Amino acid sequence: MHYRISSTTPSSRLIEVEFHLTDLSTPLVELQLPAWRPGRYEIQNFAKNIQRFEIFDSAGKPLVFQKITKDRWRVQTAGVSALVARYTYYSNLINAGTSFTDDWLLYINPVNLCLYADDRLHEACTLELAIPDDWQIACGLPESAPKTLQAIDFYELVDCPLIASPDLQHTHYEVGETVFHVWIHGNLKPDWERIRHDFGRFSEAQVQLFGKFPEKVYHFLTLILPTAVYHGVEHRNSTMLVLGPNDEGEGLYTDLLGVSSHELFHAWNVIRIRPMELLPYDFTKENYFTTCFVAEGVTTYYGDLMLRRSGVFSDAAYFKELQVLLKRHFEPSGRSFQSLTESSWDLWLDGYDKGVPNRKVSVYYKGATVALILDLHIRRTWNHARSLDDVMRLMWERFGKPFVGYTLDDYRTVTEEVTGEPLDWYYDRCIFGNEPLEPLLNEYLAFVGLQLEYDSTDLVSAPAVLLTQLDDATGIENRLRWLGAQP
Repeated sequence: MHYRISSTTPSSRLIEVEFHLTDLSTPLVELQLPAWRPGRYEIQNFAKNIQRFEIFDSAGKPLVFQKITKDRWRVQTAGVSALVARYTYYSNLINAGTSFTDDWLLYINPVNLCLYADDRLHEACTLELAIPDDWQIACGLPESAPKTLQAIDFYELVDCPLIASPDLQHTHYEVGETVFHVWIHGNLKPDWERIRHDFGRFSEAQVQLFGKFPEKVYHFLTLILPTAVYHGVEHRNSTMLVLGPNDEGEGLYTDLLGVSSHELFHAWNVIRIRPMELLPYDFTKENYFTTCFVAEGVTTYYGDLMLRRSGVFSDAAYFKELQVLLKRHFEPSGRSFQSLTESSWDLWLDGYDKGVPNRKVSVYYKGATVALILDLHIRRTWNHARSLDDVMRLMWERFGKPFVGYTLDDYRTVTEEVTGEPLDWYYDRCIFGNEPLEPLLNEYLAFVGLQLEYDSTDLVSAPAVLLTQLDDATGIENRLRWLGAQP
């Protein structure tokens, strides 16, 4: 499958796509456009952005086709050995999962706009870009020819976003055998020395946790906007980051560190340590699963923790981010009715919208909160000789390296193996239940000399929460061991 992407009038926000399919041998071919993208578990109906759609044979003769679902076309190909579909894709929105074009940028998430045939998903793909000669391309795919990217199959193609522009800024650093590239587009003058230092430290901390990085090359693809935005999406050997506003202040840099560390942790957790229900991705419909509290919650917990453990964040900076995380769970949804497993399932229904009050919880924020509880429980039980780190290492060895997918029961088995005891109480209260977690959390925060202060006088309304440090020598010592404080 070959794709050619261009934008002859960028101000129209229209991206022109040519999709070439060769070696046809059947009288009918069905072409599918993905309905959703990995990293955001909701139907997004990318086909709604297609403005014009035509299909021809290799001689330019129109072929008869019929749209049979909202994003699937059946083409009559009797006597035809090749076809080309030509269509335009409207691209006026910028976030970490969209595509966009203007006079100085071509930003493509191939999952938005690349058709495929079901029986050709595992064939090699090429993506040709019609861009000026002086533009750079930042992408996790290698170039097989000038302005042409090569993917081993469709799954790799749609897992590799790209940005092309004459104004890309770039640096790189190395950790072990991996070269990490940082690309930035936007009105920002990066402090490259600081970025290489800080990114190198949190990258090294994550590699030390798992033992080895899964890829030889990794790309942080970053768009800086003048408007307020904070968004990142994980990919096989890259991440797409969109941040703003471009005030060049510490707030923007802290956001860059936070989202970058989070998305890098995904290189292990969910890209390879993946729920069985998502292997392989079915791009045509919902892929229901109950373990997004592992995929996103554990990753949210570790994203900031790795910044502290590596020394990029101070204690004060880490506790500030931890308090924000806890407030985002307890204040809007600490009294919600759904459990984590129910909310994971219902991501496909309304998981990214505000929705009905007190109905669902965030798999990110409650997921991170219960990951904290589990980590501190294991540490308290084993006097820090074991931790959630051991859980994630075992998940990597058993499910990530062989890339076989895990179930909820698999994750429970690993957590109980590491803890050395049944965890009925944990799963009943934290994962399958919906009871308020403030008392349980405080029991474990006390172990590391912290306390969550909250107004519990009204159990109907959401409490206001404040994270405070206790003046307790044992708690302070445990806190230092938990955070991996540097001497």
